[in-house]
Amino acid sequence: MTPGTEALAELAAFPLVEALFGRRSRRFALGDEIPDGPLAYRSRHEPVALSELERMLVLSAMGGTTGWHYSITRHARYAPHVSNYAGGAAGRTFPSAAGFHTAELFFTDDSGLYFFPTRDAGALVDPATEDVTPELMVERHRERLHRLSDSRLYLPAEEPYLEGHNTWCVNVPGSLLVIPVADIAQHLIAVLCFFTQNGYAIYDDLNGRTIPGLDQFSGLVDTEEPFPLSFTEQYALTEATAELATSCYAGVLMLQAMGLGGWMFDGIDRFTMLGASGDPNVPGLEFRYDEDERWSTPNPTGRDGVFEACCPPHHHDMRAAVEAFAERKFGPGGPFHRDTPGAWSDSPGFRGSAQVHDDEFKSCVALQAQYVYDTFGKFPATVPTVFILNYVQAHHLDLDFYDHFFKPGAYLGTHAEHMHKWHGR
Repeated sequence: MTPGTEALAELAAFPLVEALFGRRSRRFALGDEIPDGPLAYRSRHEPVALSELERMLVLSAMGGTTGWHYSITRHARYAPHVSNYAGGAAGRTFPSAAGFHTAELFFTDDSGLYFFPTRDAGALVDPATEDVTPELMVERHRERLHRLSDSRLYLPAEEPYLEGHNTWCVNVPGSLLVIPVADIAQHLIAVLCFFTQNGYAIYDDLNGRTIPGLDQFSGLVDTEEPFPLSFTEQYALTEATAELATSCYAGVLMLQAMGLGGWMFDGIDRFTMLGASGDPNVPGLEFRYDEDERWSTPNPTGRDGVFEACCPPHHHDMRAAVEAFAERKFGPGGPFHRDTPGAWSDSPGFRGSAQVHDDEFKSCVALQAQYVYDTFGKFPATVPTVFILNYVQAHHLDLDFYDHFFKPGAYLGTHAEHMHKWHGR
C-alpha cells in the first residue's frame, strides 16, 4: 500500500465518539519553540507541511457540500406552499439557520492564500446515487480552490495582530490556517425576508422611531408591534456565528480522526485578518473597508470579485441587494427553482411549490433595509457587515513535546501513527 491508502480506510471508519472524547487543542507543531516558562521546549524537527490530500480533507470537513439539504418541511401559515427561507440548495458539513448559508472559507498555508467557495456550488456529491467517501469529497472539491496569492498570509507574530498567547504558534511554517467568513448583510436580508414571510417588521429602537413608509405594507406585516432593529441584528449575527463555529468544530473533529495537531480559536485580530489593520504592510485578506465618525470601528464589506457583502458598495442600493438575494433563492441553481435537483422523489414539485417573493414583498424588505443603510451609513447598523470569529489551524504534531511534558493519553493513536500511515515515515 502507498502511504495514505490505509490511513484513508481507517479515517472513514474512525469512531465519532473517539473524536468527541479525544478532542483537545494540541498547539505544539513540528518546528515550534516555547522559549520560556515551565513548558519551554524547542522542537528538534523541521516543519512538515500538510500534503494536498490532508489539506483537502480538512477543507472538505469544514466547508464541503454533502448533498441536497431537506429544507424546512412545513409552516401552517402559508401551506400548501413550502417554507421558502433557504438561500442555498445544498447542505454542507455544518448547519445553517433555515439553510441561509452565508459563510465561506478562506485559507492560507506555505503555498499561498486561497478562497474555497461552496455555498452556491450545488451538491457536489449525492448520497442518493453514490457512496460519499473521504476520497470522493476530496475529488469533487478540488476544483473549488481559487488561489489569491502565492505567499502565505502575513500576520506579524506580535500584538495587536495576534493575541499574546498565540504569537509563538499561529500561522507557523507548515501549518494550514482556515478562516471562515460570514456575510452578515446577506444574513440580515435573509432574516428580514423570514420576518416578512411571517408577518413581522422592524423599527429603529436606537433612535426611537418607526420606519417611514412602512404603513403601506400593513397588509403584509404587523406595523403595530415591530421587532427592535438591535435585536434583529443580534439575531442575524448570532445565527451566522453558529455557521462559523460549527464549521470549525467539524474541522477539529477531522483533525482527531486524521491524527493532525491543531485547534479552534479566535485569537487573531479580526480587523487585521480582514484587511483593516491600518498598516499597508499587513493587508490581511484585503477586504475593502470604510470608516465613519458614527462608527466605533472600521467596517469591512468584502473583496471585489471574490467575496462581496450583499449591500453597497457592492450593490447599487439595498433594493438591488434584495433582488440579488431573491435571485440566489429563486433563480437557476437556487433552492426554489424547479430545475434544481434535490433529495425528494419529486424534487421539481417540491421546489416549485415555494411562493416566489413578489414585488410587494421585496419592496417591504428593501424599504427597511434601505432605511438602515441611509440612517447609519452601513448595513447592518449595529454589527459588522462582514464577520469572522473562529479559525482552525492544522499542523503536524511534535509528539516529543507531549511525551516530555504530559502524562500518557495526551494524544490519540491516530496522532501516534500519523507520520507512518500518511507519509511513510
